[in-house]
Amino acid sequence: MKITGVETFLVAPRWLFLKISTDDGICGWGEPVVEGRAETVRAAVHELADLVIGQDPLRIEDHWQVLRRGGFYRGGPVLSSAAAGFDQALWDIAGKYRGAPVHELLGGPVRERVRVYSWVGGDRPTGIAEAVAAQVDQGFTAIKMNGCGPLDAIATPAEAAAVLERAQEARAVLGPHRDLAIDFHGRVSPAMARRLLPMLEEVQPLFVEEPVLPETQGDVWASLVACSSVPIATGERLYSRWDFKSVLDAGIAVMQPDPSHAGGISELRRIAALGEIYGASLAPHCPLGPISLAAALQVAFATPNFLIQEQSLRMHYNIGTEYTDYLVDPTPLTFTDGYATRPEAPGLGIEIDEAQVRQAAETGHRWRSPVWRHPDGSFAEW
Repeated sequence: MKITGVETFLVAPRWLFLKISTDDGICGWGEPVVEGRAETVRAAVHELADLVIGQDPLRIEDHWQVLRRGGFYRGGPVLSSAAAGFDQALWDIAGKYRGAPVHELLGGPVRERVRVYSWVGGDRPTGIAEAVAAQVDQGFTAIKMNGCGPLDAIATPAEAAAVLERAQEARAVLGPHRDLAIDFHGRVSPAMARRLLPMLEEVQPLFVEEPVLPETQGDVWASLVACSSVPIATGERLYSRWDFKSVLDAGIAVMQPDPSHAGGISELRRIAALGEIYGASLAPHCPLGPISLAAALQVAFATPNFLIQEQSLRMHYNIGTEYTDYLVDPTPLTFTDGYATRPEAPGLGIEIDEAQVRQAAETGHRWRSPVWRHPDGSFAEW
């Protein structure tokens, strides 16, 4: 079997899909994208395609090594995301060729269902109680919310209190038997994070995500871990096991690599295994489309130290489009009581509606990350 074609499709709301075809008639799907940089990743995908056309798609690890290390300049979000899409698609092909879901090829399932969480509140969190109640009514046992909008390096007492009040509002609806995760999106300075984390202890978050920017030095991360009992999560903007080493050394509790950014299924597995040494849990980042989510779930079913899975159904970015729109049958990515059931179909376990993808790609998208400003006009972290 040989790889004969590589196609990409820009589809709303902000995704990029990849299809790899073979001379055996088996095709695989991946989702290589950096949100707001989809066209850039698309160019990287077609540059890397030269390395796989004509090759055996079943040599997944060899392809990963060549795609990751075959250029003198390596890594970063664009190249790692391009390679991730290839890796997902190759695992999809391998599973279909062998008639097995990917998690069986990874060593077999270690659980029968995977817990997922849902987003509420938007980028500038509002309407928390109503939004949380709606997700509880849908059966979710965990939600995540942004902790704040733009925040000054040293925020006022009122702004700090507002962060806690929003979290308290969510906790009041969730009660003690459901979980609350809080995302700071790297909007908080280290000094402010050390103030906020102890304040948030009373709502007992499942984790606080990206309290500071990912490029923050390891000793600062260690100070955040030490300042409170709140579990710290990070990783959506880390792209390899090498990137995770310093934050694991600092004591983070939850690793959040993205299957569409951090080298795909192959590298997620290695990051998870590295985290086992530190007692850290895996909670893959995934505010993206159906292929990325399907890939994350395959890893989750085969990973002992998995914690919980993000997903984008009814997320605030998905205006007019949901990931279910691109599936022939949405059942494999449908949740019951806040859990996904173990997929049994071969490959990634989903069937992409190719006609719908091609139609959506005729329009495409130009989604860009928002640019925020502080009241004084200076740049603010989104």
